[in-house]
Amino acid sequence: MGVGSLIVSNYCTDFREGEQLAIALVFPGQGSQTVGMGKALSERYVCAREVFQEVDEALGQNLSQIMWEGPQETLTLTENAQPALMTVSLAVMRVLEKEFDFSLKDKVKFIAGHSLGEYSALAAAGAFSLSDTAKLLKLRGLAMQAAVPVGQGGMAALLGVGIDVATKVASEASQGDVCQIANDNEPAQVVLSGHKSAIDRIADIGKEYGVRRAVALPVSAPFHCALMQPAADAMEKALADVTVKTPVVPVISNVVAAPISEPEEIKKRLVEQVTGTVRWRESVMCMSENGVTDVFEIGAGKVLAGLVRRTDKSLKSAYIGTPEELEAALGSLNG
Repeated sequence: MGVGSLIVSNYCTDFREGEQLAIALVFPGQGSQTVGMGKALSERYVCAREVFQEVDEALGQNLSQIMWEGPQETLTLTENAQPALMTVSLAVMRVLEKEFDFSLKDKVKFIAGHSLGEYSALAAAGAFSLSDTAKLLKLRGLAMQAAVPVGQGGMAALLGVGIDVATKVASEASQGDVCQIANDNEPAQVVLSGHKSAIDRIADIGKEYGVRRAVALPVSAPFHCALMQPAADAMEKALADVTVKTPVVPVISNVVAAPISEPEEIKKRLVEQVTGTVRWRESVMCMSENGVTDVFEIGAGKVLAGLVRRTDKSLKSAYIGTPEELEAALGSLNG
């Protein structure tokens, strides 16, 4: 089935002169973490505070203290950043649902998340419990960090070119090493991942293909490439023991850029996601082609809202991570 033939009919009406909206919620990935994220939500809303407490208890770790007090280097560790970002996203969702009677099932057409954000999306849609999601992401972070010795892998963003050119650059840069498309983020931004030796060749090779700039990313491991296979194996084992329910709205999977709902397929795609490409540009286009008009990024940062706008200018996008942003969005969200 092509994405254009999918039919989903959850709509709500916005306050803008009766304009009919179809809403999607998206959840950020690693890189959006900042010290202090989620603190204002916790201070304003008891139900948000309970989310942070539940995650701390599930992990046996005072993660909320790291989130609110830092230091940034500790928060940025993959094993901390992944569950931390999920926690902020789920705190926002808890406030929307408990304080403002927001119904995901009634108001939202699709949900999606970038890399670890896909776990946040699934938890928001009831596929995973909050406790299980926190534990899975802690394990995922540890496994991804351990998969490749520090210094042997890398990632670089190609700016000014799309997926076709990036594929050629990756192929030429590999020279027997791993060099793959990690993130197809938007029409003019693609991230490559692999052996450091291959990543180091990208800048020079990219010039021949019109790459405006190749930016080495400050990451500790080469995510979303074949070098992550040990982490994929660890996640397959962990997911086998976790209960997955059918999400209340379709989740657009990173690796197929199409909606999925069946629990066993969810597990399969999450395993594939560890070594596979985050097809974010195509995921945004899938939403647009299926009638989505407004996209709200839920949680810390505003990276995805920007990627949405640059992928499809017809889509409106906003971000919700603070009490002020949340309350400003209520008119659009609740109709």
